[in-house]
Amino acid sequence: MNQTVHFEVAKARTTDALKEAGRTNDPARTMAEILEVATHEFADKGLTGARIDEIAAATRTSKRMIYYYFGSKDGLYLAVLEEAYRRMRSIEADLHLDDLEPVAALRALVEFTYDHHRDNEDFIRLVMSENIHRAEYLRQSKTIRQLNVKAIDSIQQLYERGLAQGLFRPGLDPVDIHAAISALTVFNVSNRYTFGTIFDRDERHTPAQTLQREHVVQLILRFAGYSESV
Repeated sequence: MNQTVHFEVAKARTTDALKEAGRTNDPARTMAEILEVATHEFADKGLTGARIDEIAAATRTSKRMIYYYFGSKDGLYLAVLEEAYRRMRSIEADLHLDDLEPVAALRALVEFTYDHHRDNEDFIRLVMSENIHRAEYLRQSKTIRQLNVKAIDSIQQLYERGLAQGLFRPGLDPVDIHAAISALTVFNVSNRYTFGTIFDRDERHTPAQTLQREHVVQLILRFAGYSESV
């Protein structure tokens, strides 16, 4: 190798090292970028198919730095799951359901969940992937369960307020209400391609709308026991 080539290699390595050193000065931003890219990689290819090399290349960082922040590929996958749930619950908290009348609060929750799932197909794919793994990684999380406890508490409060006003039927568990909302809004995205193929609806290039938003809202309101005639 001649002197010119030696110089170019050294220059490239120095540039890469400076870039990486600069990124370590802002670890929060670096980690956020890695999580964003990794979310799509894991959602698109699953845990087994995802490649750390591709995540590193897309974030212009290195495998070494990814492992420094997240420990391992499994650690990164778990961090992606936690961030996906944290982001959803954080936005959900901004709905301020306690400030709304019970029916309006339930409607707002269903509309938000429908819109979130429709516009975040990666989230649904991650949930589907984790179900394939029988929630093996989710069970390791110290935060996801707590995040979802708050979501259930919010539903219980709005349900109890509606029950006291005679708007909702008695005997419902808030987890069942949450499950009903999830069942309809997740199906809307998770089955869009199979459902569209079987029933000749081409939804490959449009937002997921197997079930119409208002139809989902009305189904949940009726499940809760509310009708317009009340």
